[in-house]
Amino acid sequence: IIAWLEKEACGTGVIRYRLRDWLFSRQRYWGEPFPIVHLENGEIVPLPEDALPVELPRIDEFKPTEDGRPPLARASAAWLNVKLPDGRTGTRETNTMPQWAGSCWYYLRFVDPNNGTAPWDPQVADYWLPVDLYVGGVEHAVLHLLYARFWHKVLYDCGLVKTKEPFPKLFNQGMILAMSFRDARGKYYLPEQVEKRGDGYVVKGTDTALQTQVEKMSKSKLNVVSPDDVIEAHGADAMRLYELFMGPLDQPKPWQMDGVEGVARFLARVWRLAIDERSGEINTKLVDAPGSSEQELWKMFHKTAKKVTEDTERLQFNTAISQMMVFVNTAYQTETLPKECFLGFLFFFSPYAPHLCEELWSVLGQKGLISLTEWPAFDPALAEENTVSIVVQVNGKRREVLDMPRDTPKAELEKAALSNEKVLKFMEGKAPKKVIVVPNRLVNIVV
Repeated sequence: IIAWLEKEACGTGVIRYRLRDWLFSRQRYWGEPFPIVHLENGEIVPLPEDALPVELPRIDEFKPTEDGRPPLARASAAWLNVKLPDGRTGTRETNTMPQWAGSCWYYLRFVDPNNGTAPWDPQVADYWLPVDLYVGGVEHAVLHLLYARFWHKVLYDCGLVKTKEPFPKLFNQGMILAMSFRDARGKYYLPEQVEKRGDGYVVKGTDTALQTQVEKMSKSKLNVVSPDDVIEAHGADAMRLYELFMGPLDQPKPWQMDGVEGVARFLARVWRLAIDERSGEINTKLVDAPGSSEQELWKMFHKTAKKVTEDTERLQFNTAISQMMVFVNTAYQTETLPKECFLGFLFFFSPYAPHLCEELWSVLGQKGLISLTEWPAFDPALAEENTVSIVVQVNGKRREVLDMPRDTPKAELEKAALSNEKVLKFMEGKAPKKVIVVPNRLVNIVV
């Protein structure tokens, strides 16, 4: 390219050590063939557009040739030798493109995957792009995201897409870690080869002490957890729910099998709310008409719906699950469980445990899929707490927290703070010079 620019007097080559040439070729079979022909006179030219796409030829041996040429050099002469429309002849390029050729624009193909005549339909791309949310590891920032953005910018300059940026919002998820076990020589052991003894671990049947470390899963460190094994033992919902419940999505977290077992027990509790485990019939606790004893449960439902809705949108999945656990605990404490209330709970629990919720949805006589049903609304008034936590400060330092009815008048908040024994202790018998009251939040006593 630089030679062509200099030849056309459009620019000159300059070395920039921060920006290197991108090696965009591989000496392997699997990859997109370059639509390039090497002419007999040494000139390198592209194939005409009507000769695209170039498909990989069938070959029997996928290794490089004995003289070091790429595997495509083993293709038949009919594929290798090309005659251009103007009569010139040459040989195809036998290198292939790297995986970046596909992974840099896969999101464009996703919006129109069955198009057999074009990479994507412009109208379809205009509707779907840009990608609303990109979730990926931080390691992608210096490779895939950089290349994909470059690729998209080129497509934009060519007028093939209308959005300047491919991914307006990026979220880097944390890595799931696991404990590894190794002896003093550095040899690693599988978890099933290890047993706990006292405060440490040893190789089963021996006294060989092991060092432990929570670190990135790696085959070489024998600490990889197979999803297939977890799903076989506890089900896909348990694995999915545990991953979402482990902690903040952006933080690294250690994998613990007892955590999966705890989540599996919670899923069983949800099932038993609707199904009697002894008879297998619908639980008599479920009723069609709500009674007066369920008023607090309905308040908890709306509070849970609000928190799950908001936390899910913020990708705070672990706190959303915690709130759903609170709802289930509350449901167990009531004499009856309104069916409408439980079905509503299944709505916002379904993204977290889809298989369980779809099954219960069907068993309880509902039609269609819960995943295709509109997300439930909540009543903001019922979702509010009746009480609020009032922080009491003395000279700006936090000394007490009072639970008070929401919208308690300022005078009553001040009276409650000044009569609290703990607050009086920090006032040291001094009269307040000033009391600052912020309704539903704060009382600051200046002495």
